[in-house]
Amino acid sequence: MDYVSLGRTGVKVSRLCLGTMMFGRSTGEKESLAMIEHALGAGVNFVDTANGYAQGESERITGKAIARSGRRAELVIATKAFMPMDGNDPNARGLSRRHLIQACEDSLKRMGTDWIDLYQMHRPDADVPIDETLRALDDLIRAGKVRYIGTSMFAGWKIVEALWASKDLGLNRFVSEQCAYHLLDRTADREVLPAAQSFGIAVLTWGPLCGGLLTGKYRRDDQGAEGRWHGGKDNFGRPVTPAAFDLIEALIAHAADKGCTPSQLALAWNAAQPGVTTPIIGPRTMEQLVDNLGALDVELTPEDAERIDAAAPPKSATLRYYDAAIATDTRPNLGRW
Repeated sequence: MDYVSLGRTGVKVSRLCLGTMMFGRSTGEKESLAMIEHALGAGVNFVDTANGYAQGESERITGKAIARSGRRAELVIATKAFMPMDGNDPNARGLSRRHLIQACEDSLKRMGTDWIDLYQMHRPDADVPIDETLRALDDLIRAGKVRYIGTSMFAGWKIVEALWASKDLGLNRFVSEQCAYHLLDRTADREVLPAAQSFGIAVLTWGPLCGGLLTGKYRRDDQGAEGRWHGGKDNFGRPVTPAAFDLIEALIAHAADKGCTPSQLALAWNAAQPGVTTPIIGPRTMEQLVDNLGALDVELTPEDAERIDAAAPPKSATLRYYDAAIATDTRPNLGRW
């Protein structure tokens, strides 16, 4: 396992980060615990969860696995806040001081830990001034409950706005951005990745396999495989496009030539992109986890990079998935979701 710096911090994280969104939802506790144990045994020291994953169940399972490992001090544990945690309470969501302070306390309790290594804002919140969010996070850092802070799905300009506010007010700054980025959607090439490189922000890419589309299990003439895109549409009803299948078929052929799986090639490509710190893998099964870890053994040549860029050009979006999702919506009342 290789380890890289988390942006401009002195923290070293594994080249792949284990995402736990499936744990407590699609993956039961027993298998989830076994998968975390396997990942740690393979050298993964970076685990990403969120309070909104299965309404806190993922955090609880993650904390249980960490306690079992006896390696808390060695691990970099990341979680997030923003998503609604109580449908009847309008203040149990968003990036207000009120919510973040309580959300942090709740996450610490669920995970059974005294600190969070990386506390991320799950989405931007247009209803709350960035200085209010930053002051609350700075207080959590000074209290020793949080070590570093990060963002998720922040546009390039919002990242820079936050950095400017931190400098102007003398507050701890964001050190990472978690953005959607994969072969079917390379729009982060346009602003987010350049901004991150310019300001020393770590980039953690989520959905590097686009919910399983880039595993090759869904074919143009057969979308019957189990998973998010079963039947050719995702859980929001958005269809896989013919252009997306063109790219998927090119990926399958390329992977066959390299003697690896399509998912391993997609992950290896993702990890190799300038500005990317670590892709976040989100396996649902142990089989998927083992396959994903195999991406670390895939070496990309300049010829591979050219071939991939020809199929998925830089800055392009073959499948405009995230632009249509609420993930990039920064209008007021985003908290309604």
